[in-house]
Amino acid sequence: MLALLGAAAWSLHGRKSEAHASLLLFSSLPIYWAEAPDIATALKRDEQPHWARRAIEAQRALRPIDTLDAATLGGRRDLLMIQPRPLSPDENVALDAWVAGGGHLLLFADPALTAQSAFALGDRRRPQDLVLLSPILARWGLRLEFDAGQAPGEHSVALGDGVAIAVNLPGRFVVVPGGRQDSSCRLGAKALMAECRIGRGKIVALADAALFEPTPDAMSEAERRTALGSLLRRAF
Repeated sequence: MLALLGAAAWSLHGRKSEAHASLLLFSSLPIYWAEAPDIATALKRDEQPHWARRAIEAQRALRPIDTLDAATLGGRRDLLMIQPRPLSPDENVALDAWVAGGGHLLLFADPALTAQSAFALGDRRRPQDLVLLSPILARWGLRLEFDAGQAPGEHSVALGDGVAIAVNLPGRFVVVPGGRQDSSCRLGAKALMAECRIGRGKIVALADAALFEPTPDAMSEAERRTALGSLLRRAF
């Protein structure tokens, strides 16, 4: 049933040759593995995988990575980044070159993550509470802003084509000068979403990551799967 829901939510429009190509995942959220003191413990758990992992793996192999460099990204076209840790200077350079060379990136960058964690503040295993991607966003002609005065609470924002996404304390993108000469960005969904052409590649960026909350609130899991599928089709 879950595989059927995933297929209905986001078919690959006949791209059968790419249906099982690996999708790289770079994230601080417990999507591929559940939160646990170590990987061995996470692998031993009997609980179901995160809904997003199940939805993606119904269509494609998902390959988690923990560094961004030419060796890891080389030969791959699609990358999903969800609330990543801060990038090193070398990783910024590698990611920029990969996208400009034809890479496709779907990025969820949340300026105020609302997901709960089993780990305390300061623990390196805790998901990234505040995304810190200013250098690479500026390189692409974007700035991520946050309204600290907005009221908390999960709600949905329309992305168009009848699809909505769950958000909670979202940010907004602003197009700024000084980026790459071969970059061009446009904003949508009240600046929650940015779509950019970068050289021969492209990015789709969302200024929130509440879609991946483990417990549905404003949107059901089926609705979240549909929203994720729509964004995956848009990016890849």
